[in-house]
Amino acid sequence: MRFTRYCRSLLSTPAMAVERYTKSHQSGADIAMVDLEDSVPPTRKEEARRLAEEFFALPSTKLARSAVRINTLSGPDGLRDLIAIARYRVKPDLVLIPMAESPRDVEIAAGALAADCPETEFLAVVETPLGIEHAPAIAAAGHRLRGLVFGSADYAFAVGARLSWEALAHARARVVNSARAAGVEAMDAPFFEVTDLTGLRREAGLARDFGFSGKIAVHPRQLPLINETFSPDEALLERARRVVAAGLETGRSVTVVDGVMVGMPFFEASQRLIEQFDPPRPDVPARPRGPHHPRGDSPTDIPTMTEK
Repeated sequence: MRFTRYCRSLLSTPAMAVERYTKSHQSGADIAMVDLEDSVPPTRKEEARRLAEEFFALPSTKLARSAVRINTLSGPDGLRDLIAIARYRVKPDLVLIPMAESPRDVEIAAGALAADCPETEFLAVVETPLGIEHAPAIAAAGHRLRGLVFGSADYAFAVGARLSWEALAHARARVVNSARAAGVEAMDAPFFEVTDLTGLRREAGLARDFGFSGKIAVHPRQLPLINETFSPDEALLERARRVVAAGLETGRSVTVVDGVMVGMPFFEASQRLIEQFDPPRPDVPARPRGPHHPRGDSPTDIPTMTEK
């Protein structure tokens, strides 16, 4: 399985809902996002751009990333969004590009923000039949693209499919495979039944097992369950500690842990897992650590017994 703190969860806040900005940053989502697209009426787009600037000036938690979803780049509002973002005093960590259908969408956004937002990264939302077909090329659209996001509602409407896991399994699998082939993350679509936590647990578990890195939340109450699903449990962390300890004892030579032969891929994956999800506590002596990942966002793959 693959675990990362970069994008386990994303919570969207409408740009017009200024009173919810602070709560969004404090929600516990890995990505706190302000939305300029679907949640904003066409007549209020310019007002939304002005208001959204304050979203990025607010304090956020240490690990949370701030993001903005722009309008589609096939229309003028998307381009106006990019111009506004370039002028913001505080720049977003991420820009979500909706309705991505070719690498050109990513290239336009990256080019427009290259001078003023050189550190800003991108997530491309794949939510049309053409986007699914071009997902491999979109995922490989440049080093600033950090992942693909599957948009289930628009895709299901476009192809006339039910909004169910089974009906959209092929599209989901294509998004994950395209993302992983390009070495980027993959985020699953929201589960829209806000009060059905049992259904959310099932769908989040399926998304994790498919290979997704995380899932979008439509309400803050969904975040704890999503973060839990896309994080290693204590049993996996404890095994990672044993693998790291065995590697230290043997100089990272091949050895056996819990009856399983382990080598360098296991040592490295276990070390990354500990660095992200098991940081040392002030009252506990720090364990030896491997290479430092300053952003804490390096994905962690846990090899299985059949991997070499």
